[in-house]
Amino acid sequence: MDLNKRLLAIAVAALLFPQAATAVKTIIYTDHEALGGMRTQFLNDVFFPAVERESQGRLKIEPHWDGKISTSYRALQTVSKGATADMAIVVPEYSAQELPLHQMFKSFPVGPSADKQIAFFRRVYREVPAFQAELLRQNVVPVFIATGYPVAFFSTHEIKKLDDLKETKWRTASFWHQDFLRNAGATPVIMPWGDGIYKALADGRLDGVMVNVDSGYQLEIHEAAPHVLLSPELWLGHVYLVVMNKQTWDRLTKAEQQAIRRAALSSYKKLGGIMRAKMVTQIRDMKKQGAQVRLVRHAEIMKWEKATRYQQVQASWVKEQQSKGLTEAGPVMARVSEIMKETMKAE
Repeated sequence: MDLNKRLLAIAVAALLFPQAATAVKTIIYTDHEALGGMRTQFLNDVFFPAVERESQGRLKIEPHWDGKISTSYRALQTVSKGATADMAIVVPEYSAQELPLHQMFKSFPVGPSADKQIAFFRRVYREVPAFQAELLRQNVVPVFIATGYPVAFFSTHEIKKLDDLKETKWRTASFWHQDFLRNAGATPVIMPWGDGIYKALADGRLDGVMVNVDSGYQLEIHEAAPHVLLSPELWLGHVYLVVMNKQTWDRLTKAEQQAIRRAALSSYKKLGGIMRAKMVTQIRDMKKQGAQVRLVRHAEIMKWEKATRYQQVQASWVKEQQSKGLTEAGPVMARVSEIMKETMKAE
């Protein structure tokens, strides 16, 4: 091939495949968890490859797991600065001062699961601009919303109904759940996570642990507290935000940004099914290991919702936030509550 034909071929290739004419952009991602859990495996096996595929190889995610770059409590600050990571998983609960509005997601005792839960969060971020604005104030842009499993009650003794929580002692990390337990007649116990939890379950200082079912399964709490109550309706409201540094996002071309959005859309379609399948596996494994797992009936869950007096708890939280100057807390809580009700009606 002579020089003119070679140059013509290069020019045509550049027009047809513009990504071939420019270098691959590598996006550094940090995660506080090790690769292997449902969420980390999903991001690694589904979302990240989808970004590369949708960008036709123009974008490549370089993941760093197990807190190699940043811990869970520093992730937001790390990606906000953008010096060591372009993208990170951010758990709003670990950044309560910076993301106060995001704390309200856990204020509901009952809610949707799997696909419906994903749809709920996507609708909230689409229709309530205050959440994206809160993230933008921290110099980050959300690119994917991952969610968690329902909450479960891991008990040292059999619980025939949720009313039996009265006069029992439960460890939970959520300030919302502490109020729920207190209103239901139980005693919430604040205790750092570690071997002390298992010792407290063994010696009677704790009657149980209220935690998301996958964490209870992975940490083998069912071995010390083998009576497990769970239901897809027992809402936890845990959200894992994949966010990108704002400057990194702005440096991407429009086509690259659209590729990430398409990757997110295709990944959302797979996430709910994978979550359901993994939960079935977790329940099966716990039963094989001797745990007594009971699915809570809907009527019983409705009694639990009433016992928590969650709307009073929400109102107190809103009042506290407004006293700190967060005037939008009330309207945002009202709108999120409306979306939750509409989501549950569609269940």
